[in-house]
Order: sequence, then structure tokens, then C-alpha cells
Amino acid sequence: MESWLRPVYDAAGMRVADAWAIDEVGVASLELMEAAGAALAEAARDAADGTRAKVVCGKGNNGGDGLVAARHLADTGYDVEALLLWPAGELSRDATANLERFDGTMREVGAGDVGAAVEGSGVVVDAIFGTGFSGAPREPAESAIEAINLCGAPVVAADIASGIDASSGEAEGVAVEADITVSFHAPKLGHWVSPGKAHTGKLRVAEIGIPPGAPGEPAGGVIGDRVLALAPRRLPNSTKFDSGQVVVVGGSRGLTGAVCMAAEAAVRAGAGYATVAVPADLETIFEVKLTEVMSRGFGEAEGRLASASASDILEAAAKAAAVVLGPGLGRDEDSFELARETARRLEMPLLVDADGLNAHAERLELFAKRDAPTVLTPHAGELGRLLGRESREVDAHRLACAREAAGRSGAIVVLKGDDSLIVEDERVAVSAGGSPGLATAGTGDVLSGTIGALLARGMEPWAAACAGVHAQQRAGRIAAQLAGSAESVVATDVIAALPAALAG
Repeated sequence: MESWLRPVYDAAGMRVADAWAIDEVGVASLELMEAAGAALAEAARDAADGTRAKVVCGKGNNGGDGLVAARHLADTGYDVEALLLWPAGELSRDATANLERFDGTMREVGAGDVGAAVEGSGVVVDAIFGTGFSGAPREPAESAIEAINLCGAPVVAADIASGIDASSGEAEGVAVEADITVSFHAPKLGHWVSPGKAHTGKLRVAEIGIPPGAPGEPAGGVIGDRVLALAPRRLPNSTKFDSGQVVVVGGSRGLTGAVCMAAEAAVRAGAGYATVAVPADLETIFEVKLTEVMSRGFGEAEGRLASASASDILEAAAKAAAVVLGPGLGRDEDSFELARETARRLEMPLLVDADGLNAHAERLELFAKRDAPTVLTPHAGELGRLLGRESREVDAHRLACAREAAGRSGAIVVLKGDDSLIVEDERVAVSAGGSPGLATAGTGDVLSGTIGALLARGMEPWAAACAGVHAQQRAGRIAAQLAGSAESVVATDVIAALPAALAG
């Protein structure tokens, strides 16, 4: 895995690491559980609002981690009660061993009794399901999860919030809303991918005794600052041609701002120069709005680009190092035909966004015919249209949908969000997010221009997509600081913050 990615694992990878530590290295499974439970107890003490602690335990090893935590909490003065959702006789072997070690209060509770049992708690530990869980919780877990979410106390989750799939972040039913999640040995994809990300709270990673060098490939990685160092730097004798030209194709009446923001972001992100290919009757608007960007007007259609201009636009873009297609294009069917034809015929790296994507609704395979690198940057609604599905289905299965789109298109897919996912073949990267200032109109155009510039500067396309996402997230945070709040950020603030963000 690239050094600028922080590895994250899926359930299969963790099973391999656990089995290796126990079966090959000889680490006792009870030692791993002891360390996990101790870390869980420490997090519970940090989160607690009072000394009453309730530990809600499943019947697997996750429940055993909870029983260790209950013992450690009791040993440090907490009034602890362990609540077993299944009969004690159904506990796993290691969980049974730790139940025998726990001499505090324990009781078996029915599905409808958890709410009353956790009422008035200073902290609740969720130890129901672990990384091996998938699907929708059934009773008694379903009612227990609902009760935990309603209890009002701080909630600490063991390894992953119960109800969340550790390999995908999906939640097919109810899921615990944790304030802190203690991930054992390594972070999991489900901690970073929505909706799981929203259920994780503050993520802690606890070393539990699995030695370094454990087998098992990471399932993906979280993008780190070091990706920004990969962008080629200008030398004293560099010219604008060395940094590459970005051509932005788009614009229509009422949507001129999208093209301007993409082009201005490209220049701020280091492109040598940028040109906008826009409707001829609107070109004066771009001449007035853009100072550092050149403009070319095309066609005779009123307020939009039309398919008759495809060859002229292709000729104008022939020397571009990268093309951004789609910002502000509009949804006229003839403009869609222009987008499809230019996407097919352009021979340089291409980023497709907005209505360039909508032009390919349910036609993803058209991108697979391109020889040059292609980057698609949809939000959930646009990806839904590409796949022929509702956006809510994409939101529920973000990683699976991004993987499917990448496989069918042969492109790098950037599924935008607080957990922006970058998928190419088997590679998966995810943004750490945490930039609410980006939740405003136009920031998608900024991202398009930023990635377009990095492509033009000669970055490897996968790295360029990851670096663009990371830089935009950083710029969003810088812009929020300068504006005084995330709510006051506008897209042009993010463009202004790009230089500082790209500096790393």
C-alpha cells in the first residue's frame, strides 16, 4: 500500500491477523481479550458522566471484551453491572472464562428490559457485536441497540458500533450511536465509510498484543498529508507549459459560475494555465469574470454548448494536459450528446463531473472505451443515475456502488462526501473528512478543477484524485477558520485556501 495511506482492514483481514497471532505466534487468545477489555475500560472511564457503568454483552468474543472491561471498571471503583443479552450458557469459550473472572453484578436481560437496565447510567459499553457482524440485528440485539441509543449516557463501542458492518460501513437495520469507538489492533473500513462513520464517534485504536508483521492485506487506506508531496514542483526554469494546461468544458445560461470556479481552482492548484470552452453567446460573461483564465466560445446554440461544436472543442483541447468536462453544462439532450462524444474522443486525462456525468446516466460502459485515464467525481445522486438506482441506495451501500461503477467504467471513481471514496480496480482510499464547510454549492466544481490541475501537472491519476480530495478537505477547514464558521464558507473561499492546503 502507498506510504501516504493509513491502512484500514475489513473483517477478513482481522480474522487472518487474529488467527496468525494465536495459532502461529502462540499469543493466548485470552491475553488479546484482556488487552482489548482494558482499553475499552479506559475509554469508558474517560467518557463517563458518573460512576454507574452498564456493559451490554453479546454472546461472542465481543461480549468477552465487554466482561473484561466490566472487571477493570469494577476494580477502579465503578458501580458496574454486566447485562447479558443471551443466556450465560451460550457465551463463547473465552467470554465464559471472563464471566467466571468477573465477581461483580451480572444478570441476563430480555429484549424489552435493557432500557430500564441502562437508565441513569454514567456510561454504557456496547459489547454486543464485533467485526464479524453483518446483516440486520435481530432480537434481542435490536431492542438493546434501540435502548442504548435512547439512554442519554455516553456510549463506548467495543471494536465497532453494533449493527455496523466493519467491512463496508453499511447498516441494514438499527446501529449503536457511539460517542467513542475503541478499535482493536487496527482501524476498520466501517469506521470511515458512511453510514458507519456517523456511528463511530471519536475513534481510538488500541494495541492488544498482535505482533508486528501480521499477515492480511489492508482493505483500503485513509489519505494522509504525505500525498500532497507527490505533486511535481516548479523549478526556477519552469514555464507555464511545464505545469500543463487544463481545459474546462461546460457552462450554460444560469450556470456560468461552475465553469469559473473549476477553472480558477485549477490555476490555484498549480496548472500552468487554464482555458474555458463555453457557449459563444455567453463568452462575454466569462471574459468579465475571469482574469487569469482564457476563454473560447463555441457554437450558435442559445445559452448552451451543442453537439455540432464537438469537433471544434476537441481541436481546441488537443494540446491540453487534462480536460474537465461537465461543470454547468446543463441538461439539454444535445448538450448531453456533446459530452458523450467529447468524452469518447478526447485522448488526454479526463475528469467528468456534474452534467458530464448525467449525460452518461446508465451508460457507464462508454467510459471503458477510452484509452487515456478517466476520473469520475459523482455525488450520491449522480452515481445513482449512472447506475440506474436511487440515491438512497447509493447512500446505504456507498463502497459497493463505487466499486461497481469503477469496475464497469474502467475509471477512477471519486464518490464525494464527508467520507469521499476513491476507488480504482481493487484499490480503495477514503478521506478522513471533517470539513463541514464544504457542504455548500460550488465545492464540487472546486474539486474538479483541483484534480484536473494535478492531472495536468503530471501526477499519477490515482494519486492525483486522492491528493485533490485531501487538499480540498484541508482547504475547507482553513476556509472555515478564516470565515469564522463552517456555515459562512462559500466555494470561492475554498479556492482561496487551496495554496495553503496544498502546501501540506
